[in-house]
Amino acid sequence: MKTYVRAIALGCVMNAMCAGNVIAEEATSSEVPIDRDLAAVIALQGLPCGKVVSATQAGEDDYIASCQDGNRYRVYVNADGRVVVEKLD
Repeated sequence: MKTYVRAIALGCVMNAMCAGNVIAEEATSSEVPIDRDLAAVIALQGLPCGKVVSATQAGEDDYIASCQDGNRYRVYVNADGRVVVEKLD
């Protein structure tokens, strides 16, 4: 079951990142319209967030998400193709 959930999360993030690249050309670099997908990925990792209030693209397939509860996370795809969520201070 855990593998199934991770596969769904990875699919959501990858779809959002691909769509985000097209949309990001029209938006400013600080406005990445994938807040809901980032919040879902963070929640699937079992980390507290609630709602993502802002997200910035730090690189290709690499985002910094700021949550309503004050937590900040880096969400990215590592070299093995896995989605990684790291809590930032």
